[in-house]
Order: sequence, then C-alpha cells, then structure tokens
Amino acid sequence: MSLKKRYFKSDMKFFSSAAIAFIIASTTALSGCQTSTVLNGGYVADQQSLNLVPEGSSREQVLLSLGTPSTTATFDGEVFYYISQRRTRAVAFQKLKVVDQSVLAIYFDKDGVVSRRANYTLQDGKVFDTIGRVTPTGGKELTFLQQMLSGGSAASAARSLFGGGAGGTPQNPSSLR
Repeated sequence: MSLKKRYFKSDMKFFSSAAIAFIIASTTALSGCQTSTVLNGGYVADQQSLNLVPEGSSREQVLLSLGTPSTTATFDGEVFYYISQRRTRAVAFQKLKVVDQSVLAIYFDKDGVVSRRANYTLQDGKVFDTIGRVTPTGGKELTFLQQMLSGGSAASAARSLFGGGAGGTPQNPSSLR
C-alpha cells in the first residue's frame, strides 16, 4: 500500500505566495547591498568655456570665463589650476576610489596674458586629495595609555595628581584656605 501526499488547491496557493514573498524579500535585501555612489568634486570645464580663453587672453578674461581657480601657483610665473575628481564606491561603507581626475592648468606670462593651456588627467600624474583639510604632522600621536606607559606628559600629570613623583603628598584643597 502506497501512501501518497495529496496537495489541495489551498496548499498550492500558500506555496506560490510564499515563494513570491521570498523572491521579493531576497531581491530587496540584495539590492540594498549594491548601492553604487558616484561623487563629483571640483571644477568641470566644458568646451564652450575653454573656447572663451584662447592663448593671448588676459587674466581677467580667464576669471570671467572660468571663474575662480581651485588653486594657484606663483613659482616661475603665475598658473591657475582648475581641479576636478570623480570618485566611486560600490557599497555604502567602502572607501572612495578615484576613478577620474582632471587638472586644467592655465599658464600666464609675466604680463598676465595666457601663454598656454594644459589638461592633465589621472594618467599624467599622481592621485592627490583635493578635499583633505588636515595637514599631516611629523612624529607620532600617542594615546593616553601609551603616554602613561612611556612616561610622557600624561604620566607626569597623573603622578602629580595622585601624589607620586617630585610633588610628595597631594595637597588637600581645604588645607589651602
């Protein structure tokens, strides 16, 4: 005697709705992981603006056509730099990766007239951070615990506070009155 499981219409409806719910939930969860972010920063020069500043243009004409430069250089003559970067990241908490970088350089001669234009891309040089607002310093930064173990300024402050070291016993603030 063979026993066979019978499926009724209500059972099939439950299985099909459960499968649809599972597919929707899994695609929603996976789509949340695939958030690609593209960040554009800096000055993006279009060809029409560049045509307004041919060689022989004045410094004022460059400022009117292209605006204020990202940075300037005054070594061996004046140079205006217009810098732009495009950065991407595949997922939300990943580090940004520089995909494209462009530096438009406008060189002036000693009379303040455009002598040449140059457009440098990522392949021409080194990637640099155009948004960094912190200047790295030499040496190393120690945590409080590292200063305590090495006998740094935090350790001497702690010794004087708790009565160790050259100070002898700690003074009671009520005895100072």
